[in-house]
Amino acid sequence: MAKIGLEIHGYIDTKEKLFCTCLSDHGKKDTKPNTNICPVCTGQPGSKPLLPNQEAIKKATEIALLLKCKINEKIPWQRKHYSWPDLPKGFQSTFSGPHAIPNGESGEFMGIRIRECHLEEDPAAWNPDTGEIDYNRSGSPLIEIVTEPDFKESEEVAEWVKNLIVALSYIKAIDKNSGVKADVNVSIPGGKRVEMKNINSIKKIKEAIEVEIERQKKDIPKYEETRMYDEKSKSTKLMRTKENAQDYRFITDPDLPVVKISKEELSKIKSSIPETPQEKLKKLIKVHRIDKKIAEILTKKIEIVEFFEEVAKKIPPEFALPWVTVELLGVLNYNKKELDEVEINPEHFIELLEAVKEKKITELQAKDILRSWIPKSYSPKERIEKSSKIDDKDEIHSIAKKVISENKKAVEDFKSGEKNSLNFLIGQIMKLSNKRADYKTAKEVLEKLLR
Repeated sequence: MAKIGLEIHGYIDTKEKLFCTCLSDHGKKDTKPNTNICPVCTGQPGSKPLLPNQEAIKKATEIALLLKCKINEKIPWQRKHYSWPDLPKGFQSTFSGPHAIPNGESGEFMGIRIRECHLEEDPAAWNPDTGEIDYNRSGSPLIEIVTEPDFKESEEVAEWVKNLIVALSYIKAIDKNSGVKADVNVSIPGGKRVEMKNINSIKKIKEAIEVEIERQKKDIPKYEETRMYDEKSKSTKLMRTKENAQDYRFITDPDLPVVKISKEELSKIKSSIPETPQEKLKKLIKVHRIDKKIAEILTKKIEIVEFFEEVAKKIPPEFALPWVTVELLGVLNYNKKELDEVEINPEHFIELLEAVKEKKITELQAKDILRSWIPKSYSPKERIEKSSKIDDKDEIHSIAKKVISENKKAVEDFKSGEKNSLNFLIGQIMKLSNKRADYKTAKEVLEKLLR
């Protein structure tokens, strides 16, 4: 049985880099190379780092808490030395190393032990084929999450990483646009550990593990290696034999002060950590009795599940559920927006659903109001008063007779067995009534008139 461990890397979501005030844009494609740089992040002789970015340290602590890690209160910076073109000053400033103290250690997430998670700076982007180097991302704050080798198969890894990304999105600590990368360590009984570097998608992580396990079964590794996964050839290729910690010549950084996290500050950060998606899921199933598959849709994004929980305080969950998971999400998707990018007040949403529930307006009218709330909601009371629902049979009867007289072909088609014509005629009733006619009543009246 294989042993699999992960080293997950993600960009901490901050405006500035770790030791300078340059924009931390993580090498976005629309940014010109080498524009967000200064003497510090390009390692110019004589340049000295600023004090570490406090927002990055806070968010690294939040991640460690989310992963149930023991938080270290005094953390000295380490220098990790290597001589590659992507590291202009010749070393990386990090909280990792053989004698280092990470931000957090001995944690757990979804049954997998977390060895540690620590903050460090990103190197530059180096293209070994052209020799070009882009320093835009050099010095950007990175979090590294290191698991114990507790995974046994690729499917388990893929599902775990997917859930980790959702959980990290709850605390908004990781730049969601940059995703995560993983170094994957794989070994089989009798063989040495092999590390596969910089795999940048869940699909590729799964594929690489499966390919590497099959390779190791045919040729059991006698030495520790670092390999890369080639997606085109579906194979792993040797990069180098595995370095030892002493190869990096770790030393405590003399230019950077020890990071100290007070008990008061730690308590404040702890109080800001929301429930995890797994905790939310259990609550939705147990308290609100929601089907697991629907609950999983809700818990994918913290803004959506918290919005639902707020609405469900005043609206029966079974009534509110389709309005959140179908109607609200549909409007957001159509407008290519996330809930946190618009201003929809839960109280306004509650007012709207109460009006539908009490049959003051039709569902179609409510959907129209909901669509008008992008980018900002308003109290629907005034529109509800002007758009009171028509469920009086005599009034709908009058509208239906007019529709029949003005749409003789649709009437003939219906009488000839074309069932879709009935929907068309009901749609005309809705149009004439400004969507105020009760759908069920309209259908019942129309069917009687067409007999």
